[in-house]
This record gives sequence, C-alpha cells and structure tokens, in this order.
Amino acid sequence: MTNSIQQTLIAQTIKAVQQLYSADIPESQVTLQETRKEFEGHITIVIFPVTRFSKKSPEQTGREIGEFLQRNVPVISVFNVIKGFLNISLADQHWIELVNTKLIDSSFGTFPANGKKIMVEYSSPNTNKPLHLGHIRNNLLGYSVAEILKAYGYEVVKANLVNDRGIHICKSMLAWQRYGNGETPTSSGLKGDHLVGKYYVIFDKEYKKEIDALKEQGQTEEDAKKNASLIKEAQSMLQKWEANDEDVIQLWKIMNGWVYDGFEQTYKQLGVDFDKFYYESNTYLLGKDIIQEGLEKGVFFQKEDNSVWIDLTDEGLDQKLVLRGDGTSVYITQDLGTAQLKYDEFKMDESIYVVGNEQDYHFKVLFLILKKLGKSWADGLYHLSYGMVDLPSGKMKSREGTVVDADDLMAEMLETARTRTEELGKTEGLEEEQKASLYNTIGMGALKYFLLKVDPKKRLLFDPNESVDFQGHTGPFIQYTHARIKSVLRKASYDKSLALAYPKELSVYEQDLIQVLSRYPEVLEASAKEFSPAQLANYAYELAKLYNKFYHEESILKAEDETAKNFRLHLSAVAARTISESMRLLGIHVPERM
Repeated sequence: MTNSIQQTLIAQTIKAVQQLYSADIPESQVTLQETRKEFEGHITIVIFPVTRFSKKSPEQTGREIGEFLQRNVPVISVFNVIKGFLNISLADQHWIELVNTKLIDSSFGTFPANGKKIMVEYSSPNTNKPLHLGHIRNNLLGYSVAEILKAYGYEVVKANLVNDRGIHICKSMLAWQRYGNGETPTSSGLKGDHLVGKYYVIFDKEYKKEIDALKEQGQTEEDAKKNASLIKEAQSMLQKWEANDEDVIQLWKIMNGWVYDGFEQTYKQLGVDFDKFYYESNTYLLGKDIIQEGLEKGVFFQKEDNSVWIDLTDEGLDQKLVLRGDGTSVYITQDLGTAQLKYDEFKMDESIYVVGNEQDYHFKVLFLILKKLGKSWADGLYHLSYGMVDLPSGKMKSREGTVVDADDLMAEMLETARTRTEELGKTEGLEEEQKASLYNTIGMGALKYFLLKVDPKKRLLFDPNESVDFQGHTGPFIQYTHARIKSVLRKASYDKSLALAYPKELSVYEQDLIQVLSRYPEVLEASAKEFSPAQLANYAYELAKLYNKFYHEESILKAEDETAKNFRLHLSAVAARTISESMRLLGIHVPERM
C-alpha cells in the first residue's frame, strides 16, 4: 500500500459520501488497512463508520461506495464486500507503475536530512562487572534506534554514560588489594571486565562471612552490615577517592582501564559503537547549580535540615529529595546536571534515554523537574523503557549463577549456530575461515533478531535454540532468504542495468511482493517515530516469508519467457536490497551465500 493510492482512496471515499448520501465524513473516520490474506483484495476500507450517513446496511453501503470508487479510480480492477469491509483489488498498471517509478530506484526508502539532531544514550554500564544479558538488549535497542533515526534523516549522536565511580567500584578495588596477589588480565588470561567482576563477587562473599560472624557475636543483621570491616574500608576508600588520594586514584585508573578494554571487546562482538562517552567520575558533582537555580525560582524548597526537595504531589507523584542536607548529591542531582551538560554540548532537538523499565519513576521525575525549571529542551526528552529478558530455566548459567554474562551468551550463540548449520549441511564448499565467519553472522543475527523483534516495552523470553531455527520467525530464516535471492541472481548472471520489461499479466504472488516492498518507507518511518526496531524486524520477516512463497510459486530461472524472467529478477534484486537494508538498521549482517 502506498501513500498516493491511500490518499486517493480516502479523498474519493469522502467524495462518495458527499455525492451518494449528501453528508460530510471526517477524514479521520475513513479507515484503510491491508486486506487480510484469506480474502481477495489489496486494500480494505472499513465501511461501518459510513453507515450512519447512508442509513443502509454495511453490505449495501459497501457496494455503493465500491461502485463509485471503481468509476472514479482507474486503477481499481474489482472489489468485493464482506460484511462491513470493502475489499479493493488494484489493477496490474498500478503495481507496474510502482516498480517503474519507485522500487527499481536504489534510493527508494531513503529520507532526506530533516535538519534535526537527536541523542540516543544507551549501554550505561557499571565498571565493577562485565556486561550481562540485560545490557545486550539495551545495547541492541539503542544502536538500532540510532541507526533507524539516522536513516529517517536525523543527525544522531550515540552516547554512553559510564558509571565508573562509587562504592561498587571501591568494593572491587578493595577485594583486589586484599586477595588479588597482583593478578592482571594478562597473568590470569581473563578479560579485564571479568577479572574486576571476579573481585566484586569475592568482596560480596567475604563481606557476608563478616556479617555472619558479627551476628554470631550478638549483633543484629542491620548493625552487622554497618560494622563489618570490609564495608567500612570500602567507604573509606570512596572518601579517599573523592579527596583525590593519589594511590586510590591510581588503582582506580588501572582497574577501570582493564574494564574498558573488556567492554571494548564485547561492544565489538555485539557490533555497537558510540560517538560520545560521559563518565560519572566527571559528572557526579554536576547539578548543584541547577538546584540553586530551582530554589531561586521557587521550584524547590528547603527543609530544616538544609535538604532540598521538590513537591510533585499535584502531578500524582510524591515529594522528591534533590540534594542532601550535607550538600551532597543524589542520583537525580547528577542527572539534572548531566542533562544540561549534554544539551549545552550538542544542542539536540531530542534526547532518548534507553534504560530498563525499573527506572520509569526516576525518568518521570527527572523530565518533570526539567520542565518545571523552564528548560526549553525538556519537551524533547524521552525514556525508551524496555522490559527484562528471561531465559528458559536450566539454560545457561553465568559464572556466578545469577546473571547471564554477555560474553558467555554470545559464545553460546556461535556454538549453537555452528551445530545447527552443520546439521543442515549449509557449509559445503566453505573454507574454515569462511565457516567461522558464517557461524558468527548466523549466531549474532539470531541473537539480535530475537531480542529486537519484540516490542521494547514487553518482557521477553529468549531461547537460544529457538532463535537459530532456519524455518521459524528468526534472523537465520531472513538471512537464508537473502542468501537464496543472491544465489538466484548469481545463477542468472543478473545485470541491474538491464532494461526492465513487464509481463502482460502479473500473478497474485508478484502483486503481493510488490505491495509489501512498497511499504518499506512507511515501516521505516513508523519505526523511527515510535523508537521501535520491532516494526522493522517484523517487516523484514514478512518480506522474507512472502519472497519464499513467490520463489516457490513462480519459476524465475526457468520462467515462461525472457520478459517474465527479467521482471522477476529485478523484483528479486529489490527484495534482496530491502531485506539487507532492513537488517542493517537492526545491526544484523546478511550473508551472500549460505
């Protein structure tokens, strides 16, 4: 369905109601949708809203509107009415014109620059442990949304705010000092983020031992947690860090360096990148000026203990602390300051925070405060809230048995891809290096597609085995379809500069393929506006499924004549290009051969 035919049908339906029933129907009440596959037709007009003007049954109204449209819209070939639905079939000339004027042009589906700048902030890891399964969804969502927005015409800045300070990193540092014996990533053979994560776990284990010992001496659990020597030392280390103690800062830099090296490897394997890094160690003191500004404007109020608050009860929220009585920051203080810093640096029109749904309340408060402070750019802030990812029980345990490690999961995906690909015999004639590249392409494609095909807001269950099914609603199915098309084009020695010829009559499979190909710009636009890669992912699957149907029903290489062969090859090339571009925007590579 294309915008031009939609607009024509909407305009003509309004005219039909005027001429047939002497009434004006609002454009918003003319509903068009794709005809369901079990019925004949391409576009369906929902008739029910018109019956209040016609005062006739939906069937009779549908027939009268259909006859009017057929007289006035030349590309309508036939129509049928089923209950309150008018199903319209479009003539071959419409589909041929679409191919000729739009689809065959390699720039079809590209959007010009819209002059707007948008920041997408994602990943936001802590430097005391490796990235995990939740981070994978976060990174893939952020990267894909950024690429989709870029394709839609935005200037995009990909940002990463790294949580590189605080008690959590001091715990890892202290445990390494006490129990590490000078261990490094090189000496241990561990990635730097895994090594630092190992000491975070050791801290927790030893801390629990101390708590249990103090409880045995008669202390309550709450007192034991406060009095354990390990936590006191970690807090002392944090104070030294904030006082810029040379030895503590030096150790912090070394261990964070290990983590960044580890993160870089994970990001590379995931295929994500960033234009700008922000570090909490540089931003944690920001925001205090904004608090002062808010006090002067009467947006905040001060309590007797000097703590600063905002009252959001009129907005259905509660009172929120924005600065402690001793003048130290809380998270919201820092986030207010960082939001201002980002705007001052990039002057973006919009800013998206890709953060899990457990932070919904925090972002409601943050955006509301910025609006109350009169920040002109606050209306452009958006929290892309996403649900958690679960694994089937019994599948993959992490090193600590609690959180699924990102590197472990990716390694598992490559192994699953290798096993499944070899079982299906899809590696014949490939060199070892080519096989390794193919397993990586399939494994990472399976992981990414499975996580991106679900609406970001929904919680999802990720099954590694199901994701590598070559016949299901999966990345490998779409990748295999692309490879199949490329194989057809190679066998035919396809030349895209070959003049396009049209058969006398199009089959229903050719029409369906043209229809879904023509929807690509609409889907890209909807994905961009709703910050939802899921729409594009599901479109790519629908296109791959439809191409396979076309491939099985219509002979391409042995077509009835050269004109039909030529036309089907051109259609195949457009399908390959559209699948490739859709998957690229999801961060997924499609192979030429499989």
